[in-house]
Parts: sequence; structure tokens; C-alpha cells
Amino acid sequence: MHHMNAVLTPTSATPTPPSAIRSSAHAPGPVSRWWGLPLLSEMKRDYLGFVTRLQRTHGDISYMRLGNEQAWDLMSPDLAREALVTHADALIRWERGIEVFAQVFGQSVLVTEGATWQRQRRMLMAAFTPKQVAGYAELMTTAAQEAFDTLVPDNQPHALVTMDALWSRVAMDVILRTLFSRSAQQQSLAAIEATQTLSATAYREMFRLFTLPDWLPLPGKAAKRKALHSLRHLVQGHITERQAAIAAQPDQQARQDLLGRLLALRDEATGTALSNQEVFDQCMVSFQAGHETSATALLWWSWLMAEHPAAAQRARDEVRAVVGNGTPGPQHMAQLPWLTATLKEAMRLYPPVAAIMSRRTTAPLVLDGWHIPKGAMLRITPWVLHHDERCFTQAHAFHPERFLDGAPPIPKGAWMPFGAGPRVCLGQHFAMVEMTLLSAMLLQRFALELPEGAAPCEPELHVTLRPKQAVVLRLTRLDRANPMAH
Repeated sequence: MHHMNAVLTPTSATPTPPSAIRSSAHAPGPVSRWWGLPLLSEMKRDYLGFVTRLQRTHGDISYMRLGNEQAWDLMSPDLAREALVTHADALIRWERGIEVFAQVFGQSVLVTEGATWQRQRRMLMAAFTPKQVAGYAELMTTAAQEAFDTLVPDNQPHALVTMDALWSRVAMDVILRTLFSRSAQQQSLAAIEATQTLSATAYREMFRLFTLPDWLPLPGKAAKRKALHSLRHLVQGHITERQAAIAAQPDQQARQDLLGRLLALRDEATGTALSNQEVFDQCMVSFQAGHETSATALLWWSWLMAEHPAAAQRARDEVRAVVGNGTPGPQHMAQLPWLTATLKEAMRLYPPVAAIMSRRTTAPLVLDGWHIPKGAMLRITPWVLHHDERCFTQAHAFHPERFLDGAPPIPKGAWMPFGAGPRVCLGQHFAMVEMTLLSAMLLQRFALELPEGAAPCEPELHVTLRPKQAVVLRLTRLDRANPMAH
């Protein structure tokens, strides 16, 4: 992504006063020549820079034509919330995005609409209540402990660690254990590779008007087919094995992992279970959504901790005061406000899902005085909201204090790493528990430093926002018996 400062400069342009322009049919925006193809290629090249410039030039609401699409960008917390929360009933998700995701996730809660979605969401919420998530905590901390134990060789005080690979491995291990009570190194490496391939493909396909069939001998198609096959095979293997075990011993207590809970779910209204296909599709979603976003958030967080040693030390002191050398658990969450603030601030600066929450209007609505027709496309970019100086002073700087209790309240809708409205991320609590426990465990064990001459991290947008170069940090083992040693 070119010119980070172009992306992070505060918005100084004042939008045109509403009364002056409402007489036209739509809000101001960039000129769409050639069916908007030049705009699409500019977005593909540097989406976040494009949207940041859009806000600076045209204000909080702007309009553009892309092919036969009428696209409206909403770039203030109020407008984002008004669309996603107030007008939720008049919106469905943008079909092209869903078409791309459905190839991987089938008819899962991420993809469905209407009554099917409501039934799935209602049933799945039972598997993600805080009480249920607390039950997964031990699986999370076991996964982290195994990964952290081998990071620095016994005979050395420190090691250079590629954090991307570390967090991908830990997050994948967490998902394998949470879903299937299993951890298999071979499986997790293949699964990491497959989920990353599918993400990269999905991102490329978002900017095309349609997807060519996967059987065509085109670049990237073979990799996508192989990745899909490998993930489906992995997930279906676990489901088949579990169903066989249940059939053999029907009276056995259902396993407390996510698969066990999905198979045991019954719709309160009708008493029906999820279909086999639905169980499979939800497992696929949990796999992709639950692994990559947490790994990405933790990756940015660890880089920020290495860059801000005083903030890291304060978090470490807090963890030591609350947890000592023990294993952190959900019961400690409320007592770790500073650690939580560093995680939230990392997700503000580098939201894992930084771009394109797109919706289609199913009825006309009015936003900011503009009449938006049925069938229009609304786009919300968390990156822009998270870097808005009106909501976050020194928006480009790392200031976890903003998320502490005594700080001025953050406007509703200004921070939305998990989305907002009825479609807010189902796994939001799961992700916060996972990230808090894993980050606490890392700080208990290691000091994080940037190696000599480390280049600054530049974000690059895929489906998630990843650093352009690999993040390599020096991890120094801490003497856990002597909390004062540093």
C-alpha cells in the first residue's frame, strides 16, 4: 500500500453543507468513466488509500457508479450505525461478496438471509454464549502453552520468531481443539495453507464482476480447488467420525467441543436439528473466520507491543498481579483492563476486517437527507471509521488509554472490528477471550523486541488486513520465578 501517511492523515476537508446539494439525485462522488472500471482498478490497487481520499474529498457520504451498480460509501460512525442497526431490516448482504464466500462456506450463517439465517443464528447463539465460551478456554490455553514452550531453544536466552507463522499455528490449533477436541500438527499446517489460499482467491474475486468456473484451467484455479478439497476433507472426516461414535453409543454424553454442540443443537421453535450440510457449513465458517481474524489481530498486537515496550511492560505487570505464574482464564478477563485496551487499540489501528462491509438495500431509505433507492449498494469501511480524528485524537498513534474506563466515551459505531447490528460477529466474545488469554500467556513468558533495523510494518489488504512483510520479533525468555527480572 503506498504512502501510509496518505491513509492516516486526519480528515480536514469539510463536506459541502447538505442544503446546498440535496437538490441533485445523489451525493457527490468521483466521476465514473468507462462504467467505473478505472475506479475499480484504483480500489484493487490500494483500497484503503482510495476510501480515505474519498472521504477527504467528498465527505461522509459519497456516490459512485460501477457498471450497473449504484454504490454509496458511508464514512461516519452515525451513518454506519444508522444503516447497519436502524435500517437493518431494509438491507441484505451484497450478493457478489456472498457468492464468493458461499463457494467456501456453503449456506452457513455467514451467507444465508431471511428466515433461514434467523433460524441458524438463533440456534448457533446457544453455542457461543459466554458460559459456553468459558468451556473452550482450557482448549485455548493448552494450544498456546504447547506452541510457546518450543519457541526459544532451552540453551538460549532468546530467538528470532516469525510471528505470522506462530499466531497462525496457535489460532489453527485453538480452532481444531475447539471444534473437534483434536490437535494434529500435520492437519493444522495443511489447513493454514488452505485457508490462506482461499482468502487470497476470495479477495481477488471480489473485484471481478463474476467468478469463472473453478474447473477452468486458469491461474489460481488449481490452488483454489486443492485448498477447498483439503479443508472439506478435513472437516467432513471429523464429522463422519463423530457421527459414527454417536451412533455406536447414543446414550454417551455429547462432547463439549463445538462440533458436539452443533450436533446437539435443537431449534426451540420446531425441535429440529441442524441438517448435515448446515453442520458442515458452520464448521467451515468457524474454521476460516475463527482462525484468520484472531491470528491477524494478535500479529498486529505483538508488533505494537514490541514497538511500545512501556505499554507491554504495563500489561505484563497487570497479568502478573492478577494471574501470577498461573494459567489465565475467563475469570481473569475483567481484571485485565490494560491488556484488553492494548488489544482493542491494536484492532482499531489495524482492524482485521478493515474493509468492505457491503449491503444491498431492499427498500428505499433516507440517509443524511439523501434518498437512497432500492437496490443500491452501501459500503462501510471500518478502517476509515477507526482513523477518524473526530472520534480518535491522534488517530494514527497507539494510545490504549482511550479504551480504559475513565477515558472520554468512544462514539457508538466509531469502533467496529466485529461489525454492528443484527449481523454483528457471532464469535465476538470467543475472539476476545482467545486473544486475551493468548496475549497474557505470551507476556508472562517473553519480552518482545523489534530486531535491529526492522522495517516499519505496512498493512496490505487481503480479506483480512495483513502486514506486507513477515513480522519477525526477538523473543527473550523471562524468568517466571522472579517477576522482577526483566
